[in-house]
Amino acid sequence: MKIGTDGVLLGAWANIDHKPNAILDIGAGTGILSLMLAQRSTAENLEAIEIDEGAYEQCVENFEASPWADRLFCYHAGLDEFLEAPEEPYDLIISNPPFYTEAVPSGNEPRDRARQNRSLPFEELLEGASKLLSPEGLFSTVIPFKEEAEFVTLAASFGLFPSSILRVRGNPLTALKRSLLEFRFKEDKVMENELTIEVKRHTYTKEYIELTKAFYLNM
Repeated sequence: MKIGTDGVLLGAWANIDHKPNAILDIGAGTGILSLMLAQRSTAENLEAIEIDEGAYEQCVENFEASPWADRLFCYHAGLDEFLEAPEEPYDLIISNPPFYTEAVPSGNEPRDRARQNRSLPFEELLEGASKLLSPEGLFSTVIPFKEEAEFVTLAASFGLFPSSILRVRGNPLTALKRSLLEFRFKEDKVMENELTIEVKRHTYTKEYIELTKAFYLNM
């Protein structure tokens, strides 16, 4: 599957200032978030879960081909299965979840599953994160901006509260499209920022370049 801007943004933006040692990537796809966090952090244990067999196999292949193969591991499982035998809690949980609610098939079943939140509803994601996160840990995700308020309210029902929000628009003339959200088990002042990706088509803003340049070959 293609690497999308959402994943690149989340992998570059996720807070690792607390030096997480155990990281979990929920719905890893082909492993881009885990690989980015392996590059950015010194975490010894980076685990991923992916339910789609094809994506899982590609994720394992990508992990094994990376310089951080000894720190990365992917489980072929859904979140509900993973929760049946939880081990130690995670210092950072990250997820680029499916969030298209429209059941319009593209003819590509794995792609539809990755895009449509029937395979990982927000409530299931938040409940899972709340059970797997360490007391001082962080949970970071990306969702449509229009879903932000409802998602934050739902998160609170699981004891998770936003600590940082980055709202993203494609260019200066477009509406806000995405919200990158960071949660913790503590209600506090929320750090809120906005990011514009492009000045015009294929001309990126300084802010976007600064955030993501470590992950592009030609930026």
